[in-house]
Amino acid sequence: MKPPRSNPSTARGARPTIDSARKIPPESDAMIQLHDVVKTFSNAAGEFTVLKGLDLKIKRGEFVSIVGKSGSGKSTLLNMVTGIDHPSDGQVVVNDVDIYTNFTESQRSKWRGRNLGIVFQFFQLLPMLTLLENVMLPMDYVDMYDFNKRPERAMDLLKLVGLEKFANKLPVLVSTGQQQLAAIARAMACDPPLLVADEPTGNLDTRSADTIIQLFETFVSQGKTIVLVTHDPSITSRTHRNIIISDGELIDETISRALPLLRHRHMLEFTKLVEERVYRPHETIIPRDQHVDYFFMIRKGGVEVILQGKKKDHIVSRLGENEFFGEMELLRGGKSIANVRAGGQPVEVLALPRADFIRVMNESPITAEALGKIVQKRLEEHQIADYRR
Repeated sequence: MKPPRSNPSTARGARPTIDSARKIPPESDAMIQLHDVVKTFSNAAGEFTVLKGLDLKIKRGEFVSIVGKSGSGKSTLLNMVTGIDHPSDGQVVVNDVDIYTNFTESQRSKWRGRNLGIVFQFFQLLPMLTLLENVMLPMDYVDMYDFNKRPERAMDLLKLVGLEKFANKLPVLVSTGQQQLAAIARAMACDPPLLVADEPTGNLDTRSADTIIQLFETFVSQGKTIVLVTHDPSITSRTHRNIIISDGELIDETISRALPLLRHRHMLEFTKLVEERVYRPHETIIPRDQHVDYFFMIRKGGVEVILQGKKKDHIVSRLGENEFFGEMELLRGGKSIANVRAGGQPVEVLALPRADFIRVMNESPITAEALGKIVQKRLEEHQIADYRR
């Protein structure tokens, strides 16, 4: 365990105010930064580490989904971002503020009220308050907006989510979908730059869930950052990024995008085994008529697949980010039938050793079948190119 970070101001007993707590040099495009975050719980059975040194950056204006099996650490990760729980080690920076070094519990609660909107699966509306009063509550808590303006703002938010006709009803008198819409209006009451949601559509029918996601998309178009935990593939397909957590560790996003059919445990295994490589513009990555010892996934840039003709080379395909190559030779055996080189810009790739690739393909027949179809398609493209020469 690393020693706790010292803070001169806290050592002297002084705490910064909420408004003066921007101690971290800002990264203009970063809303959330996690640096080597660890979370360990202790009980009678011993210690259990839920988060194992996470590094994560989420940009401003991104719509991000977080997925993973039960117990993988999804909700614990959200609790780190929202300041609800403390990391055992590491740094959490949200909107340029180190939220654990800078604040007392009370100050963090006030900061959270002004900077975060939180939406839970079970709504958590106060049952004795009307929908309008529930939406006003965050404004009262952090003392935002003039007292006389708060009902007007709350009503505007209820109109935004289509609930103005139900403003004076208690939560029990509206549907579950309407309760969740009211909870979203409440989360946006103080106009926070970041909205965090934990399974916000888990208890809703398909139509209500779609309404919620459309609303989130509207907020993102207005510049808000949204991070949500979900198990629903129809939602992850609509977010900008899909972050997968497995056994307390983050899976490399290039791997999850390139090989979406892999089991999470195999994705995590690949994340630990791959080598990061960078090739110069037009540098050869796989020469023709050579044995291929690696499976490659493209993180940044692009590559060209080239067949050599009698008079000139023919580019038969170009591959870009989150695509892969080398699978043809690894799955079918034999030497490479084409040159693969970097395109006109440097290319960053992840290289997985042959033995690890073959072993996991044997354990994941669905992925092997999908790759086999890609191999067949590429062979047909090469045959067409040969014919045209």
